[in-house]
Amino acid sequence: MIDLSTTYLGMRLRTPLVAAASPISRNVELARQLEEAGLGAIVMYSLFEEQIIQNSLEIDRMLSHGAESFAEALSYFPEHGVYSVGPERYLEQVAALKKALSIPVIGSLNGVSAGGWVHYARLIQEAGADALELNIYFIPVDTSITSSELEDIYIDLVRAVRAEITIPLAVKIGPYITALPHFATRLREAGADALVLFNRFYQPDFDLEQLEVRPNLQLSSSAELRLPLRWIALLYGRIPLEFAISSGVHSAIDALKGLMAGANVAMMASALLRGRAPDVLRSILHDMELWLSEHEYESITQLRGSMSQKAVAEPAAFERANYVRVLEDYRPPYALGSHTDLTGRMLYPFIDEV
Repeated sequence: MIDLSTTYLGMRLRTPLVAAASPISRNVELARQLEEAGLGAIVMYSLFEEQIIQNSLEIDRMLSHGAESFAEALSYFPEHGVYSVGPERYLEQVAALKKALSIPVIGSLNGVSAGGWVHYARLIQEAGADALELNIYFIPVDTSITSSELEDIYIDLVRAVRAEITIPLAVKIGPYITALPHFATRLREAGADALVLFNRFYQPDFDLEQLEVRPNLQLSSSAELRLPLRWIALLYGRIPLEFAISSGVHSAIDALKGLMAGANVAMMASALLRGRAPDVLRSILHDMELWLSEHEYESITQLRGSMSQKAVAEPAAFERANYVRVLEDYRPPYALGSHTDLTGRMLYPFIDEV
């Protein structure tokens, strides 16, 4: 038998496939079916900073309305438990998943600024979460904020969340960081135990008929795997962090590539949302076992990091040399011209714009 077990955030998982933050975690029965199919762990859908802040403002409005008008103003207060707010429902769902599942349940907070809202990190822990994923999602549009100032904001947030909890903490970030290795080191120093690479920034679309900007959710494809694959391969062995590869894991090969780069787990959402999730998961795990057996691996541990920059014979393949080599070696399926260099080699103009 092939040993598919791995470790992530200090926890032993029976397989390296983890359900990423998505609507899947809203359905307890579906989560239970995924556990039976071999899921290693599940990440809750995100609780957003805006939801918590808006909820606090709404409660304050309800409790203060009319308070100075009548002596009987206390009668306006909603009875305990009557006003069911969003964040409270989130905590209830964490507890429900923990009760139904034996695999780890990882909470998810999505925000960018430190503040009173991060107290919910502790409440998620108290609800039973085995770990917490902090999803930092922010598009900077203020021209006065520098990249270093923005990174400081992120670091302050990680420190604030770390101070609230004792369970393991993963930080999910986007790829648009100027000096990612240095930033990853700072995240580790601030209290992160793992990095999830990468967050997908959902781009809006234009409706030319209604002249409106509309959200347009596009599920991922395997083509998106290359970016997190490259960075995990670069960071593995350099920084004492665990890694989860996210965005683009749709097959056994995708998952195995991520593990070979150095990831502890491969996170999936789009692949599970597209089909019947338990069947998709079973198929991927079966194909992983088949590949490992055919290539004479006995466990996931044997291959982890084997294709990282630290392990390969040509480390420069992950850096600028690979960029140059790809462009020089590319041959389009159609002729772009008949120009040749002094050696007679065909030159393809504008190849750097492919």
